[in-house]
Amino acid sequence: MQISEQTLKDLEFNVIQKEIAEFAFTEKVEEFIHRLKPYEDHQILLQDLQTTNEYLTTFETGNRFPFSEYYILDENLSRLEIENYYLPAEEFFKIKANTLQVKEILKYLTAFQEYTPVLFEKASTIHYEKNIVKLIDQVFNKFGEIKDDASPELKIVRDRLRHLNSRITELFNKSMTYHADYLDDIRESVIGNRRVLAVKSALKKRVKGQFLGTSKTGSITFIEPESVQNPRREWEELKEEEKHLIIQILLDLTAQIAAYKPNLEEYQTFLEYIDFTQAKANYAYLINGILPQLSENRIIKLIDAFHPVLYLNNKRREQKTIPQSLEMNENCRIIIISGPNAGGKSITLKTIGLLQLMIQSGILIPVKEESQFGFFSQIFTDIGDNQSIENHLSTYSYRLKQMSYFLKNADDKTLLLVDEFGTGSDPELGGALAEVFFEEFYERNSFGVFTTHYTNIKLSAESLPEAINACMLFDKKTLEPLYRLEIGQAGSSFTFEVAEKNKIPFRLINRAKKKVEREKVSLDKTILKLQQEKFEIQKTKDHVEELRETNLEHNEKLEQTNEKIQQKLYDFQQLYDREQKRLKLGERISDMADSYLKTKNKKLMISNFLKLIEMENSKKTKEVQQLKKIEKIVEKEVKRELKENSEVISQQKQVIEQKEKAETKKKIDALKVGDRVKIHGSSSVGTIDKIKKDTVFVNYGLFTTQINVNEVYKI
Repeated sequence: MQISEQTLKDLEFNVIQKEIAEFAFTEKVEEFIHRLKPYEDHQILLQDLQTTNEYLTTFETGNRFPFSEYYILDENLSRLEIENYYLPAEEFFKIKANTLQVKEILKYLTAFQEYTPVLFEKASTIHYEKNIVKLIDQVFNKFGEIKDDASPELKIVRDRLRHLNSRITELFNKSMTYHADYLDDIRESVIGNRRVLAVKSALKKRVKGQFLGTSKTGSITFIEPESVQNPRREWEELKEEEKHLIIQILLDLTAQIAAYKPNLEEYQTFLEYIDFTQAKANYAYLINGILPQLSENRIIKLIDAFHPVLYLNNKRREQKTIPQSLEMNENCRIIIISGPNAGGKSITLKTIGLLQLMIQSGILIPVKEESQFGFFSQIFTDIGDNQSIENHLSTYSYRLKQMSYFLKNADDKTLLLVDEFGTGSDPELGGALAEVFFEEFYERNSFGVFTTHYTNIKLSAESLPEAINACMLFDKKTLEPLYRLEIGQAGSSFTFEVAEKNKIPFRLINRAKKKVEREKVSLDKTILKLQQEKFEIQKTKDHVEELRETNLEHNEKLEQTNEKIQQKLYDFQQLYDREQKRLKLGERISDMADSYLKTKNKKLMISNFLKLIEMENSKKTKEVQQLKKIEKIVEKEVKRELKENSEVISQQKQVIEQKEKAETKKKIDALKVGDRVKIHGSSSVGTIDKIKKDTVFVNYGLFTTQINVNEVYKI
C-alpha cells in the first residue's frame, strides 16, 4: 500500500501511534507500534482486526484476558548455543514467567474458544512444554535461591557450611564472654561480612586475633578473635567451592534449557503479539472503538464517526464532540465540502482519512456498528500549509508539485483528501486549474473529498453524477458553526455576513458587493437561504422525531396499563366465579338443613350430603387430572429444551461460576488479618483473625465465628 510520510503526518497518525504505545508493556512492542503502517496483506489485516476486537470483548464479559508484564529474552536466547555460556539465575525466572503466562493464555483461550475463535486459532500452533518449568523448579526454590539438593556435591558443601557457621558463632560468643572486660559498650560489629570484637583501643594488645580496622575516632579497634580464624578460612574455601558448584549447575541447566530454544522464541513472539493486540484493544476501549463492517467493494460509510484525537482531547476537557455521518460509494465517490472557515471542513476531511488509515492498520475506530469500510491501495493528502523553505517552494508551488504527483499516480483504488482545493493563486485562474484537476480525478474513477470556496468547482460537482456537494452547517442568526456535515448542498462562505458581524461599516460592505458579479452574490445568497432552510427543516424533523419517540413510549405505557387492567379484570372474574360456586354450595346445604328440620330423617340427610360431597370431589378430580396432564406436557417440553441447550447452559454456568470465583477472590484480596469488619445485617464489629480459602474467622472478643467472605464487609 502506498502511503507517504507526509500523508501520515497530515492525518496525525503519529498521535494515534503514541497513544497506543503507552499501553504496551515492552519497549520492543512500543517501537513496533511507532513503525506501524497500513497492511499490504489483507488476510493478516483481517486477522489482527478480529483478534483486537476479541480482546476488547473480554473487557465487557468480566473474564479478563490473563495477560500481564512479560520479559524480552532476545539477548540471552541468542547466547544459548555459545559453548560454556550459562544464563544468570534471574534469567531462568524470566523464562519460567513467560512460559507460565503462555500456559495460562492457552488455558483461557481453550475455555473461551467460542468467544475468541481467531485468537484461539492464532495460539493453536503453540505447544506448551511443561518440562521447561519442571527443569527450573528442580534447581531453584520459590524464593529464587538454588536448592541444596540441586546436586549431591552442593548438598554436602552446604551442610558443612551450616556446621561451620554454627561453630564460628559458638567460638565467637565464647571469645566475647572471655574478653568482656576489654570490650567497648557496643561489644561487637561487622566488617566485610565478618563478626569482630569492638575492643577498647587502649587494651587491644590483651586480645589475640586479626586486626580489621578502627572506628572514626580511633577509640575502638576491631579484631576478629584468633579462635575463629581457622574455621573462617575453611568456611571461605567452602564458599568458593560452592560458587564453582553453582556455576556447574547453571551450566547444566542452561544446556538443558537450550534444547527448548525454539519453544522459548515462539513463546516470546506470541507474547509480543498479545502485547501488541492488548495495546490496540485498550486504546479502542478509551475511544469507544469498534470493528465496523468490512467490504471488498469501494465504500466509506460513516455513522456517528468521531475524530479520535479530537474526541480524546475534548473528553479530557469535558467538552462535547459532534460526530459526523456520510457515505461514499460507487455512485457517489467524490464529495465537495464548502462553507466558511472554522466550520469543521478540515477536521471532517481528516476524520475520513484518519479512520480509513486506522482500519487499514488494524486499529478499531470510534464509529457505530452499521458503518462500513472498503480498502484503498493509495491515500493521497494535501492538508494545511506545507510551504517548503528548504526547497525554496511557496505554498502554491508545493501544492502544484503534489497535484502533479497525484495526477501521475491516481487510479480507481485511490482515496484523495485535499483541503482548500485550488487556493494559493489568482482566484479565477487557480479556480479554473483546480476545476480541471477535479475533472481529471473524476475521470480516473478515484474516490475523493475536497474542501473549497470556489463556486465553479461546486457547480462542476452538481453536473457530475458520481460527485456531490456538501457543506458544514452554520446558524444564520449567530453565524456560529454547528459542526455538522450536510450532504447534497453547497455551502455559502458567509463572506459579507461575517464582515457585518465583525462591525465592518455597511457602506464598505455595499461597495464590495457592487464590485462582485451580481450573479455570484445572488448565488451566494441563494445558497445561504437554502442552507438556512435546510437547517430549519432538520430542526423540525428532529422535533417531530422526538415527538414520535415520546408518543411511542406513551403508547407502550398505555398498552402495559391496559394489559394490567385486563389481567385484574380476569382475576376479579375468577374470584367472582369461585364465590358464586361457594354461595350455591351454601344454599344447597341450607336447603338440606331445612329439610332435616322438617322431616327429622337422618338417613336421607346423610345420603344427600354424601352425594353433594361426591359431586364436588368429582369436579375437583377432573380439574386435578387436567392440571396433571398440563404439568406433564410442560415438564416434557422443559426437558427437551434443556437437552437441546445443555452445552450452552453448561458454558453459561461455567462463565457465571468463574465470575463468582473472580469476585470472591477480589473480596479475599481486599481483606487481610487485623481488618475490622461487620457481617451484613449486623451492627457488631469484629476483627479478622485469619482467612482460609473463602472463609473468614472473625473475632468478637468473647467468641470467634467462621463466615463466608461474601457475608462480611470492611469498615
